[in-house]
Amino acid sequence: MVTIKDIAARLGVSPSTVGRALADDPRISAATKQKVSEVAEEIGYVGNLAARMMRGVSSNLVGFVLPDIRNGFYATIAHALSKCLQDAGYQLALSETEDDRMAELRNVRELVSSNVAGIIIVPTAKPHRETLRLLKMRPHVQLLRGDASIGDQWFGIDDTQALFDATEHLVERGHKRIGYIGGTDALPTGAARLKGFLRALPLTGQDREELVELGSPGEANFGREAVRRLLAHKARPTAIVAGTVQMTQGILEELHEQGVRVPEDLSVVGFGDELGFRWWGPGLTTVGLPVFELATACGLWFVHRMRHSTGETPYRSISQASLIIRGSTAPVAKASSATGRASRRSATV
Repeated sequence: MVTIKDIAARLGVSPSTVGRALADDPRISAATKQKVSEVAEEIGYVGNLAARMMRGVSSNLVGFVLPDIRNGFYATIAHALSKCLQDAGYQLALSETEDDRMAELRNVRELVSSNVAGIIIVPTAKPHRETLRLLKMRPHVQLLRGDASIGDQWFGIDDTQALFDATEHLVERGHKRIGYIGGTDALPTGAARLKGFLRALPLTGQDREELVELGSPGEANFGREAVRRLLAHKARPTAIVAGTVQMTQGILEELHEQGVRVPEDLSVVGFGDELGFRWWGPGLTTVGLPVFELATACGLWFVHRMRHSTGETPYRSISQASLIIRGSTAPVAKASSATGRASRRSATV
C-alpha cells in the first residue's frame, strides 16, 4: 500500500510536508502542492479518510439526501449537482429516504459521522428531532422542499404559481370541472401546488375539494387509482392537472389503458417534462421545471457556503416554472361534444 512516506521519499521532503500539501495547508507553496499531487497520482496514493477524520479534517464528500433516485426529476438534479461540485473538487454521495423520516435520520447520521463537507437535503414531511440536531453540525441547504425547523437556506420552485398557471390554462379554455391529482399537503411542495390549483378555481363554480386527490408524491400507482376514481365520479372532470412527475406517469398509463382519448375525451396537464412526455399521444401539455438551472445555482452557492463559512444567514432562491403547451389540452366544447358522441355510441351498442 502506497503511503505518504513513499511520496516524501520520492520528492526528498518530509512526510509532514507531504501531509500538509495533501491537506491544502496554506503554509505549503503552490509549486510543492503541485509536485506532491503529481507524484501521488503517479504512484497510486489514496488518502486515508479515517485518518483525516481523526485529525478533524472534513472529507471532500457532499451528501445529497433525496426521496427517490428513480424519479427522473431527482436524477437530473443529482447529475447537475454532481457536475457542479466535481468542478469545485467535491464528490456527491447519494442517499435515498423514500420519504421515510427514520431512513432520513440514518442517512444523515452516516454522513455526519463520515465528516462530510456538507449536506444538500430534500427533507421528509416531518424530520426527526435528532436529524435536525445532526444537520446543525455540518453546512447544509434545503432543495425543493423548505422546512423552517431545518433552517432558512433553501432553493426551490414557485410551486403555487406553477399550478395556478396550469389550472388557469384550462379555465381559459372553458373547463369548469377540473380534477387535481397531487402529492400530500403534509409536504411544503404538495401544499403549495394544491394552493395554486385552488386559487385558479373560483370562476369555475366547482366545489373546491370535489375533484381533488392527494397521495404519496412518488407513487405512480396512486396516480392510476386516482384517475379511475375521478373518471367514475358523478361530476366527471373534463380536465385533469397533475402535481408530481411520478403521478403524471401513472395518469398517462391509466388513460392509455382505458382508451381515454386526449384531448377529445379529457384534457390533461402534467408536471415535469420527462423525455417521453413530449411524444406521448398528442404531446403532453405540462409544467416545465428549471431543473438544471436550479441544481447548478444551488451547487455553486453551496460551494461558496462551505468554503467561506457564511453560517446560517438566511438565503432563499425561488425559480419560476413554465407551462409548456402541446396537444393534450383543448377547449371544453370540443371535449364535451366528443364525450357526448362517445356516450351515444355506447348506448346504441
